[in-house]
Amino acid sequence: MPMLHGWSNFFIMAGTAGATLIGLLFVALTVGTGFSTVRGLHSTRAFLTPTLVHFGTVLFQCLAVLAPWPSMWPIGILLGLDGLAGLAYQIHVILMQRKVAFASPDRVDWVLFSIAPALGYTSLTVGGVGLIAEKSFAPYAIAGAIMLLLFAGVHGAWDLTVRIARNRDKT
Repeated sequence: MPMLHGWSNFFIMAGTAGATLIGLLFVALTVGTGFSTVRGLHSTRAFLTPTLVHFGTVLFQCLAVLAPWPSMWPIGILLGLDGLAGLAYQIHVILMQRKVAFASPDRVDWVLFSIAPALGYTSLTVGGVGLIAEKSFAPYAIAGAIMLLLFAGVHGAWDLTVRIARNRDKT
């Protein structure tokens, strides 16, 4: 696949980061087990689960791109559909996060919780279509999606870990 030639190291590193961050997210969740109130459950669905989905999407993208596909079509369709599904899920997440009285995130938080993942999933969709059309921007769009989802996930995981640590003393 000449279009993705030279990108292997990027996808291996990003996939490893996604997998590692999924593991660390489970550690953070284990530390915060005393935080399992009704409010905590709604907050988990609104903030923790999307962070896990972002990391899982990164891992999925990287594994999918590294597979030996016979042409760009199957991977383009797969990533394009993944991007569309992620965008639909992110819209659902934004609506859910607005209803949860878990915290009052500032503008930077809302950008990283809402806008960055939406842009990442949009970029993934564009990258998938670009692979199908064999456009040179496609690997860059996919890499941009991966970076946006990783950074949004890292911010989400950090923010949730800090909130869990603060609320541990209150339970």
